[in-house]
Amino acid sequence: MNIIICGAGTVGSHTAEVLASAGHAITMIDLNADRLALIEETMDVRTLEGNCVYGEVLLSGGAAKADLLFAATESDEINLLSASVAKGLGVDQTIARVRHSAYFTNLDMDYGSLLGIDHFISPEHLTAITIAATLRNPGALAIENFARGRVQMQEMTVGTGVPAGGRTLSDLGALGMPSGTRVAALTREGVSRVPEARTEIHAGDTIVLVGNADVFSKARKLFRKENKSRRSVAIMGGSTMAVWLCRALKDHNFAIRLFEINRERAEELAEKLEWATVINADPTDPTVFADEHLAEADVFVALRTEDDEHNILSCAWAKSLGVKRVACTVQRPNYLHLMKHVGIDYPFAPRTMAVKEIENILLDRRLHQLATLAAGSVDVYQVKMGTRSPVVGKALREIRLSPEWVIAAIQNADGVKVPRADDAIGVGDTVLVIGRSGEESKLKKVLGVD
Repeated sequence: MNIIICGAGTVGSHTAEVLASAGHAITMIDLNADRLALIEETMDVRTLEGNCVYGEVLLSGGAAKADLLFAATESDEINLLSASVAKGLGVDQTIARVRHSAYFTNLDMDYGSLLGIDHFISPEHLTAITIAATLRNPGALAIENFARGRVQMQEMTVGTGVPAGGRTLSDLGALGMPSGTRVAALTREGVSRVPEARTEIHAGDTIVLVGNADVFSKARKLFRKENKSRRSVAIMGGSTMAVWLCRALKDHNFAIRLFEINRERAEELAEKLEWATVINADPTDPTVFADEHLAEADVFVALRTEDDEHNILSCAWAKSLGVKRVACTVQRPNYLHLMKHVGIDYPFAPRTMAVKEIENILLDRRLHQLATLAAGSVDVYQVKMGTRSPVVGKALREIRLSPEWVIAAIQNADGVKVPRADDAIGVGDTVLVIGRSGEESKLKKVLGVD
């Protein structure tokens, strides 16, 4: 494929390196001649010095015949404009890297449709939700990548003495199970299945609960007694990624302390993140560490995004003083293999996550697997519906996927939600399907996916 990458910074250059190694023809555009010279020395890519928002520069880079353009400069606005102009010049698919949540998850403004941009990627957001999912449960990542936090999913064990115990799924509405939530899978004595209306919920069952974010907590209380003691998370660095992480952990039984050394930034974050405790201090200061009793924290997360060494050393230091688990981000993926050796439990590389997202876009598969749950017994798939699908236009109650599968969420131009029985699937909708492993070929046939 012919691919243009705008911006020879850390994300753009790493993307170029990976995609060029995979055999794609890469053209890198940047204003910085020194950056381009370094790339020419180390990679087999074409370079072009210029401003990527100018149409003539993009045309010189091959925009009229390009298969993909990835705008990955340090400016959201430049990325948006470059991707939009490129789309108008004939690029088949465009991707814009964005940092600010106003562009990425604004429920009232679809910037992709307004500007003609096919995909948005935020390495900071991808990393934050991956960290949050790692701290919460393995199923969370699949749904958050799909729905950007608007729908939640959790794999949990049904507690004793809870309202849902001994009741069937059809009884749950009378118990207060909100619309927009559903039990998508149930595992009992090692056997997993998609439950039916008459299926009883028993204490000790493992369920996969899916729900719209605004009602998910209410539904969860039917299956789990709320834990009075919350897990303590200490976050170092008030970066954009830290904000995403605080949002992803909100209302998930975490007590969050966010440490930021810049007072002005700390005050800004305190107003923005009212559910977190924002502290204007350095958690690696021994006095602060002792005063805040950070040795008792369940997790310490280092998110100073441009300082790999400080992140690594801070985590190793915190772990040596008693913190149970530590996580950090590194900009250089070649550091990842060293993390376990220095005691870091959860290492993350935002650049690597961004490239994986782009590779998924390039594959452009109608159906692909997002996650495996219930110890490998349940799969989560994302499916894009075409015009020839036999289920398009039908209400969910008319679609016979059970007992193997259930449609857990629908994403379209109107947003993303957990559907009701009367909701229908439209052409171009993307659906999240959860069900028994090993039945992919049958799923393709039922949904009409090649």
